[in-house]
Amino acid sequence: MAKEAASSSGGQQPERRSGPGVAPDNLMVKCPKCKEILYSRDWEKNLKVCSRCNYHFRLTAHERVNLLLDPGSFVELDAAMVSVDPLTFVSRSQSYAQKLQEEREKVGLNEAVIRGYGTIEGLPLSLAVMDFRFIGGSMGSVVGEKVTRAIELGLERRWPVLIVSTSGGARMQEGFYSLLQMAKTVAALARLGEARIPYFSLITDPTTGGVTASFAMLGDVILAEPGALIAFAGPRVVEQFMHVKFPEGTVNSEFVLQHGMIDAVVHRRELRATLARLLRLYKVPAAPAGATTASPAAQTQKQAASLLSQQTAQARAEVGGGQDGLRS
Repeated sequence: MAKEAASSSGGQQPERRSGPGVAPDNLMVKCPKCKEILYSRDWEKNLKVCSRCNYHFRLTAHERVNLLLDPGSFVELDAAMVSVDPLTFVSRSQSYAQKLQEEREKVGLNEAVIRGYGTIEGLPLSLAVMDFRFIGGSMGSVVGEKVTRAIELGLERRWPVLIVSTSGGARMQEGFYSLLQMAKTVAALARLGEARIPYFSLITDPTTGGVTASFAMLGDVILAEPGALIAFAGPRVVEQFMHVKFPEGTVNSEFVLQHGMIDAVVHRRELRATLARLLRLYKVPAAPAGATTASPAAQTQKQAASLLSQQTAQARAEVGGGQDGLRS
């Protein structure tokens, strides 16, 4: 249920501040948790984390890529892929097709996820990064397809896979088609596991619904940012349906860590070094002798690998060899 857009919007988009407490083009930012007034310049230098209470503001997909990957190493794929309207869905205010067009213009992305490949401290990986600004990061057919293609690229090139999740769940406007993406992504991850290629899942605020119930919770190593909302049904949904209010702090990353659902809660400034350490620890075994690439896009991926090698060399020259991710 996808098609190619007439014009690609896949390159670096103008970053727009988003999330609770953020006013565009303002010199000050108010923290929604502790109500502290922060200077925008200091707030951005601190990676959009409140210096008083450690609240992690939401990042856009491109901001997340810039935070995690080596400078200039990211190559986006399938940027022109857009959703169609398989059910001819119409709400009280507008059609789904109109909603999609409005979101593309507002957010500057064609969908709620970007996918591609790059390097972290010179180590290659395939990745997909979700963006909550686009219809709440909901998972429709294109989101499922792009996440699956990110996994398949890791399988074909024997690169580790990283998926950064932030989502309200399956996209209701696509109905059954959105639910199928859960099985689709999980099946791809099963093939990745059989090939003994590592998959790292990074969960950010908020991650709920079908994304939590599928690929977000299936990582070989599952990381989360501090204070991130992680649940299947969010507190507001439970309260409206069951008339029961969740106790304070029962659906955040610290709570699910205590109950063994994730492996670590990592501060934003430590994420890159942590992922670099994991990439070194989880070495991908060599392919069995005589194994062939299953995908018909093998030649394209060979060209992608060559491009990645060139960009990695360029990035290393620009940053002076990268940073040491194994500092104590």
